[in-house]
Amino acid sequence: MKDYHINIFYSEEDGLYIADIPDLKYCSAAGDTPEEALQEVLVAKQAWLETTKLEGRLAPIPKYKPAIYQTVARS
Repeated sequence: MKDYHINIFYSEEDGLYIADIPDLKYCSAAGDTPEEALQEVLVAKQAWLETTKLEGRLAPIPKYKPAIYQTVARS
């Protein structure tokens, strides 16, 4: 299974780095550094997936691709 894409960005409003996983609804975390935000969102991802399994639901298939990875049809 491929892994989920993680976005990390700085939020001026919060004064923190935010990490989120677009394919996992509401799965995000924050930290003082990008590395801290990443570590926190990995913990959140594990909890998200465990909860999904306990509830008898299937984890979503990773689909999100940032614009940089989207291909353009060639002529």
